[in-house]
Amino acid sequence: MMDTPDRIPARYVDLVALHGPALGVEQARPRWGPLVRAAEDGTPALITREHWEWAALVPLTEVAEPLAELPAWPLSEARAKLGTLVRQVTGLTYPAVLLTRHRTPVAALIDARRLAARPAPADRLAVEDLLRQGCEVTLSFDPGQDGWVSEDGDVLDEPYDPFYVAIARDHQGAEVATGYGDSVAEALLCLRGPYPEDPTEFSDVPPF
Repeated sequence: MMDTPDRIPARYVDLVALHGPALGVEQARPRWGPLVRAAEDGTPALITREHWEWAALVPLTEVAEPLAELPAWPLSEARAKLGTLVRQVTGLTYPAVLLTRHRTPVAALIDARRLAARPAPADRLAVEDLLRQGCEVTLSFDPGQDGWVSEDGDVLDEPYDPFYVAIARDHQGAEVATGYGDSVAEALLCLRGPYPEDPTEFSDVPPF
């Protein structure tokens, strides 16, 4: 069954508005070929399993990690195992699963939470372009915090998970782009400018 607006988890509302309603695994299987071709051309599709597990079928440009480090499945086998693959990427068994045609990766499945937390592709600045323009890119790590509560149980500091930060500065030292992520690769993929000082303003999902 396709999710109705009142059944869409809040974190995915913007994704649905941008990419259209999510398809259940059994709805996606008969449309697998066209969905993969659309993803190759840059149009993601949202796929759910049992309502709370949301994956995104995306172009390879949305894969942060080196492709050689990721599992890969031929398209025909991935179609048959689609429910399992959705569970693997949403359960964080793998950050992404590659889909191959004649052994060549053409698209991927990722956790939809990753897509929801990223800037729109048009807002991103490619790290390669920034480096060619003479920018210096530095990386840092925030270990996160457990949070603090008062003796009365009032929250004094909100907890947050660890995350990486990528910052690009021009030759004068001015900050031109910033990216945040739960890995170095994710932070680099999410470079954009300008960002607010507090990364938690962008997302309520890991790593923020």
